[in-house]
Amino acid sequence: MDSSIFLFILPYFFACTLAATSPTIRLNSSEPTSWLNDNSIDMNVNSTDGSKVRAILSRSRRLGFVSGFYCTGNCTSYYFGITVVGGGNPAVVWSAKPDNQDNPVRENANLTLTREGGLVLRNPDGSLVWSTGTAGNSVAGMNLTELGNLVLFNETGAVVWQSFDHPTDTLLAGQRLYEDQKLVSGLYYATVTISGLAAFTLVGNGNGSQMYYQLKPEPNTTDQSSQRGRCPLITKIEVNTSDNAELRTRGFLENMGSNRSKLPLDLSVEYVRLNSDGSLKLYRHEPATRANEIVDMVTKDLGVCQHPRQCGDFGFCNEGRCGCPKGVKGFKWSNNRCSRTTQLCQAPSDKADLVEMKNVSYFNFIDPTAAASNITDLESCKEACRNNCSCEAAFYRYDNNNHSNSFCYIPSEVLSVREGEIPNYNFTSTAYIKVEKPAPKNRNRLIEIIAGSGSAVLLIFSLSILIFWKKFNKTITEDVEEYMRLVPGMPVMFTHEQLRVATRDFKERLGSGGFGSVFKGVLEDGTEIAVKRLYKVGHAVREFVAEVETIGSIHHFNLVRLVGFSADKSCLLVYEYLKCGHSNITIKVDIYSFGIVLLEIVTGRKNLDGTRSESSKHLLSLMQKKAREDQLLDIVENLNKEMPENREEMLRMIRIAAWCLQNDHTKRPLMSTVVKVLEGVMEVDPSISYDFTHAMGSASVASGHVAATLQSSVLSTPMQASVLSNPR
Repeated sequence: MDSSIFLFILPYFFACTLAATSPTIRLNSSEPTSWLNDNSIDMNVNSTDGSKVRAILSRSRRLGFVSGFYCTGNCTSYYFGITVVGGGNPAVVWSAKPDNQDNPVRENANLTLTREGGLVLRNPDGSLVWSTGTAGNSVAGMNLTELGNLVLFNETGAVVWQSFDHPTDTLLAGQRLYEDQKLVSGLYYATVTISGLAAFTLVGNGNGSQMYYQLKPEPNTTDQSSQRGRCPLITKIEVNTSDNAELRTRGFLENMGSNRSKLPLDLSVEYVRLNSDGSLKLYRHEPATRANEIVDMVTKDLGVCQHPRQCGDFGFCNEGRCGCPKGVKGFKWSNNRCSRTTQLCQAPSDKADLVEMKNVSYFNFIDPTAAASNITDLESCKEACRNNCSCEAAFYRYDNNNHSNSFCYIPSEVLSVREGEIPNYNFTSTAYIKVEKPAPKNRNRLIEIIAGSGSAVLLIFSLSILIFWKKFNKTITEDVEEYMRLVPGMPVMFTHEQLRVATRDFKERLGSGGFGSVFKGVLEDGTEIAVKRLYKVGHAVREFVAEVETIGSIHHFNLVRLVGFSADKSCLLVYEYLKCGHSNITIKVDIYSFGIVLLEIVTGRKNLDGTRSESSKHLLSLMQKKAREDQLLDIVENLNKEMPENREEMLRMIRIAAWCLQNDHTKRPLMSTVVKVLEGVMEVDPSISYDFTHAMGSASVASGHVAATLQSSVLSTPMQASVLSNPR
């Protein structure tokens, strides 16, 4: 009921304000009396939850009812009804809805009381929204009673129409519910049946219903009140006869609590409401508090699993916990609901089977009239479900005191299922869940034959592929070895067996890469080696030859030396073994690289650009210079043309890059820190340095020294690592 206004009767908590309106309006002539839904209605009540009432009728008590236009939220829609107010926020107890359909009105809607037509509610455009349907009856006025009943009366005072005869979702104390009347809320309704007050849930797109609660008549119910105007704190629903039920202002609520103290009538208002989740709850409204829930009648008597949609369609409920049928195939639990994975009606009935689940019951068991007629034995119950395509489960129960008193339930739609019995009901029950029947044995035999034949064919095909692969692999290996013999100055050629022994059958793996894995080994002379075994030799011969020919001729301070290779059976490269801790590489290597990439992206420049002048061809040197001049944005290409409005953001990106490029690698941030700075969660370290002393060395090396060095097979005087590769 968000953003909607109702004409309601409310128990009120500001009695002095409500006293400005009367509980009775009398027509003094044939002229109608009208109320426009606008600020012209003097009586306005605002509540802490944002709701507002424009009162027309009221009862000026500490706790009372108000009738008027009512709204919640931003008050764009209005309704007509009755509400209880007694401290806290108002509680709606009746609303003017044709056939219980939600039909709000707008600002400036008109409510008219006439002698000939009774009450009529129209939209601002004049279209009819609701009426009392009393045309042809003489109406002299209307009254709001102390019980919250809106009454139209004639000249003699007789009732022409009353809201108690047209309930919505609430039953007030003293209000009677008859067989032809319903409390309605969403997919649920409550009414009086031949067995008492009952609550139902709609199924099958509203074409059917299933009972989930029943309050039977109490024998020898008598009026125990001794004082007029006084009633117990807890009232009760009492089924008086077979055709009506009443929430009484005297007597006590059976099986719903032990509090039996008494208070004056004007200190509390009790009512039963059918909520949109199917709960049937008793509430009490007092002057100092809002509406408080006393008890959920369904849960109190029958447990939480009695709610028909507690676990969704076909969900199994066990003390409030939900799941699918245990051990039954064809179901899956997802998005807090259980659903079938197969459609049973797509196969003939002889393809279906029933899985037995003991001690499982259904909430609808409380309604004997819902059982299948003329089916009293178990086998007939199961057969009826098998032959009914729409049947998803059969439920069979019998009384523990009389086994011949049995019932078969085949619900048209299976809602929540109970694990265990229903409290206060003495019977034994079993569920039979319909599933797809397993394939017959002869079919399984055929599948085994086909599978066996297929496996034999697959084995022969696999052996053929293996023989071809070995022959092909041998040819490739021989070609590689022949090529290696023709290349002068190559490293030592090992046999596959030598390297297998050296690596102890390739036992200790050091790591893996895109072309293969690396294993640790020891040669016969005690030299520790790292053996790289290449994958996919047939597709990587060129890469293998190129790596042996190129890397084998390079001797460099920062490169591990290629000791030898093998092309016997598989392609193997043998390198010097570099022990852990002998490298200057740190965890901040990638941080430095990220800083370079980020700087190039932001500035639009290359880290080293030979086409530029000597003073600006190296980006880090240029940034160091501009930082000293406090002109960092000058290193950005086309700044004024492309992103003039994002100068601060670009400056922040340059500072992040500079933080990643610090000389001291311990002062560089972790990558996780960089991500937080980019997201705006953290700020750049204000103490970063723009003194990139390694930038100068890198510039000279990059301009030619490294290229010349890599072309040399031997370095006469190795360069220092800090100069050649820069601290990373």
